[in-house]
Amino acid sequence: MGTSPKTRLTIIVLAISRAPVYLYQYYTTQQDQVTHNRRLFLSFWGSIFLCDDHIKHHFKPNLHRSAIAGTSMGEAKTMKWLLNISALLVFLCFWGGECKYMVYDTSQKIHADKINVHLVPHSHDDVGWLKTVDQYYTGANNSIRGACVQNVLDSVISALLDDKNRKFIYVEIAFFERWWNQQSELLKAKVKELVNTGRLEFINGGMCMHDEATPHYIDLIDQTTLGHMFILREFGQKPRVGWQIDPFGHSSVQAYLLGAEVGFDSLFFARMDYQDRDKRKIDKTLEVVWQGSKSLGSSSQLFTGIFPRHYDPPDGFTFEINDVSPPIQDDVLLFDYNVQERVNDFVAAAMAQANVTRTNHIMWCMGTDFRYQYAVSWFRQMDKFIHYVNLDGRVNALYSTPSIYTDAKFAANEIWPLKTDDFFPYADKENTYWTGYFTSRPAFKGYVRAMSGYHLAARQLEFYKGRNNSGPNTDSLANAMAIAQHHDAVSGTQRQHVASDYAMRISIGYEDAEKVVAESLAFLTSSRSSDSYEKSVATFQQCPLLNISYCPPSEAVYANGKSLVVVVYNSLGWKREEVVRIPVSSNELIVKSSDGKEIESQILPIFNASLNMRNYHVKAYLGKSPSNTPKYWLGFTASLPPLGFSTYIISNAKHTDGRSRMSTVSTSDSISDETVVVGGGNLKLIYATNEGKLTRYINNRSLVEGSMEHSYSYYSGSNGTDQASGAYIFRPNATFPIKSQEQKDLTIVRGPLMDEVHQQLNSWIYQVTRVYKDKEHAEVEFTIGPIPIDDGVGKEITTQITTSLKTNKTFYTDSNGRDFIKRVRDFRPDWELQVNEPIAGNYYPINLGAYVRDESMELSVLVDRAVGGASLVDGQIELMLHRRLLYDDKKGVGEVLNETVCVLNDCKGLMIQGKYYIRIDPLGNGAKWRRTYGQEIYSPLLLAFSEQDGNDWKNNHVSSLSMIDASYSLPNNTAIITLQELESGKVLLRLAHLYEVGEDKDYSVMASVELKKLFPDRKIKKVTEMNLSGNQERSEMEKKKLAWKVKGSSEEAEIVRGGGVDSEKLVVELGPMEIRTFFIDLDYLKMFGSV
Repeated sequence: MGTSPKTRLTIIVLAISRAPVYLYQYYTTQQDQVTHNRRLFLSFWGSIFLCDDHIKHHFKPNLHRSAIAGTSMGEAKTMKWLLNISALLVFLCFWGGECKYMVYDTSQKIHADKINVHLVPHSHDDVGWLKTVDQYYTGANNSIRGACVQNVLDSVISALLDDKNRKFIYVEIAFFERWWNQQSELLKAKVKELVNTGRLEFINGGMCMHDEATPHYIDLIDQTTLGHMFILREFGQKPRVGWQIDPFGHSSVQAYLLGAEVGFDSLFFARMDYQDRDKRKIDKTLEVVWQGSKSLGSSSQLFTGIFPRHYDPPDGFTFEINDVSPPIQDDVLLFDYNVQERVNDFVAAAMAQANVTRTNHIMWCMGTDFRYQYAVSWFRQMDKFIHYVNLDGRVNALYSTPSIYTDAKFAANEIWPLKTDDFFPYADKENTYWTGYFTSRPAFKGYVRAMSGYHLAARQLEFYKGRNNSGPNTDSLANAMAIAQHHDAVSGTQRQHVASDYAMRISIGYEDAEKVVAESLAFLTSSRSSDSYEKSVATFQQCPLLNISYCPPSEAVYANGKSLVVVVYNSLGWKREEVVRIPVSSNELIVKSSDGKEIESQILPIFNASLNMRNYHVKAYLGKSPSNTPKYWLGFTASLPPLGFSTYIISNAKHTDGRSRMSTVSTSDSISDETVVVGGGNLKLIYATNEGKLTRYINNRSLVEGSMEHSYSYYSGSNGTDQASGAYIFRPNATFPIKSQEQKDLTIVRGPLMDEVHQQLNSWIYQVTRVYKDKEHAEVEFTIGPIPIDDGVGKEITTQITTSLKTNKTFYTDSNGRDFIKRVRDFRPDWELQVNEPIAGNYYPINLGAYVRDESMELSVLVDRAVGGASLVDGQIELMLHRRLLYDDKKGVGEVLNETVCVLNDCKGLMIQGKYYIRIDPLGNGAKWRRTYGQEIYSPLLLAFSEQDGNDWKNNHVSSLSMIDASYSLPNNTAIITLQELESGKVLLRLAHLYEVGEDKDYSVMASVELKKLFPDRKIKKVTEMNLSGNQERSEMEKKKLAWKVKGSSEEAEIVRGGGVDSEKLVVELGPMEIRTFFIDLDYLKMFGSV
């Protein structure tokens, strides 16, 4: 359709006077059928430099949706006239006025009748990976990677201050806190305004983006709480959304505990199994409501969004300064003008994503790893895209955040699909299962787990003594443990120098916490009477290297009337009786309780395998060899009150005294019988003497009896060009059983407290199977390494516990130490699995344990650290204990997983020592042991050593004390997982129910905890229930919770949760799997240990 001369004249006049905005508006009123191409051309002239000093190009034409269409002959003539006008405008710009910069319309609007593209600017900043956390922050060591988080934050804040419509989300508070502490008060005020207006939003809000496979749930809670407390303290804000975009699989605990119970409205992530993603894209089920706990069900459900690709933008939309995506070029004075082309690209990408997403809202992650170091390069392009795409009108683009996106999804009133269980294991292609990292760096995993339990106990003791904000305190250990939960830290997927940095930070934190423990125990054991107080303040030592048989205070020779004092602390809320083992130099010893009664004890020999490991690693750790060598282990039974300590005195035995009983030692070749029975209590293990292996398991109390074998093997790691086994990936080539290189005798140690079976399987695997007289499980202590690689083959070491149970491919593994999840070999509940890796594809993360069962019995195995495990054969549980590989798996770390330990220039492959625990129960009875003993594994007894001269300890010290009411202990299904004095003086208390609904007939019931008896010496002034991370009251969180519509929600069983806390009775109820968090205000009535 053409235009009349009168119309053309009007257009020229408009162009010369008030220009492109009026030109656009006039022309569109004349042409109701104007096509998309013509509109975009006209809108372009609404955004060139203006020549009129009084006109700003900030307009919002009302566009109709239209498809891309061609241009008729009449329209072509019109376009020619407009080009002439364009030339005139450019000429006038140079001739008649001052040219001004473009102001793009980036205002936020949501359109109900369009696809809304939520642009979420973000930078994923790993808290250590290829570089250490501080190197990433400062930009050091850029030969590895040019990444500087300090630049990211400087640049982003500046760009946000330039335009009120721009937004940015930030996740890793470990970095932000560093940056925040370096800023001026003026800039802090500006940043607070950005946060308060929603232009800068904290998402997730933990100190790091934690891993979801290998951390313990208590560590996840602690690191999240630390970050949330910082955000609340500095900004008064509470994160609403989980953002776990990079972890390599996702746990059910993340959904219900670190999501819904924290108060999040949603969770977003990127990594999931490629087969699962393909199916979900077809079914439009990438966004679901996730109920991670069968016990808590819909009361802890969470809207969950999975990105259709990675956590970066669609191809062609990355704009870091050195990225290759073409920018929008909208300056007519320059070549390569491409507004139309880039808008088309944007619309095409948006429509493709909309086709796999429910509702008319989609999210683009505008960023990736360590981006926005020059933030304006991103924001400049997003400003233009929002402006031109919205003028185009086919889709609507806006700056957004995951919170805004969540609200839009909720407002859509959609009925969402339901997701249960978890998202493990993760594979990104057919031969690439990310299941190797479940075990990678097992020594570091063990260190993190040991320090987790120690941290819990240290915070309790810090509270009982009284916190010292100026130090020493537990803060540095808390910070070190927090960043150790990062998904490239405890996962074992970092470079070696970064692993060393994490370990060093934990070690420094431990040194502070060790002082807290020593000072607290000195305070608690000291007499309060004025005449003996100074004399009663003891000096305590601890033994952090006890795991390698090194403990100087217990190894010392005490003569001339001196004795060793051992104070044993129990951080659990129930009584415990447990055997304590310490290295000693004499076998002429006697152990007495604080009241002078002799305690039954046992002397065991220290074998060469332990001494060799001790001597090498002490020198590696301390830089010098031990000054003396202990000859024996001393074992004695300690009886501990709940949340309290007992004291034991070890001295040289006099001829008139009793003494520790010496163990008997024999070897299998000296036994004429075909079998040998080990175990002095209810549990008996039967070994075949001629084969030197376990054959049978008998429990005389429960009447359980069955065959049992215990074996080791290794997988040769693939070095294939398509995919190698590495830090992340488990891809085995072949399986090789590990058998004794020559016939090795069993060495059997027997005594009144325990029996042991020692086996040297080969030159690099040593095993001790220990059966305690008063326990009904077997403890297996293994020493593995250095793994030989001189044959050019990387190896992944596994152990198998094999029974005759008929388990029908089914087994159960825990989720971060909480819920157990049903697994079925070669099966996934959400899609029909194509089996490509029958071994690696059936491995799952294990933090607490695993079990299998049939119609009459169940086999349970508990672990002391995160490992990978499977049930590849019915009746069997397999654990991967160690890995040493020779090829990088090309998943980013760029380094071979080949750990070594060096003394001077002598470097050997890493040796690890660890434990796992085995038990068989009648069907339905295994949960009691798994839950109770699992808690005791996590919270081992804490030992502190002092000495007494003469016999005056009892007279001048408090020898035994429970911090709770002497007549009280927690219910057997409940644990205190946090008892911490905050800087504010309030007490943070978390109580956890340990059982799932239906897990145990006795303990899967409501539990009650009496707060008055937890704090008997203090008056409770106020109890406030909080959300899990303690940044808002629970009632406030519940009021804000979004009630999502879920398919099949009407079929849910009744959910059991504890009720409110009566201010007079002060009793806390907990339903199965419930964790409740409280702030408690206390008045101190008297000091602990006072007389």
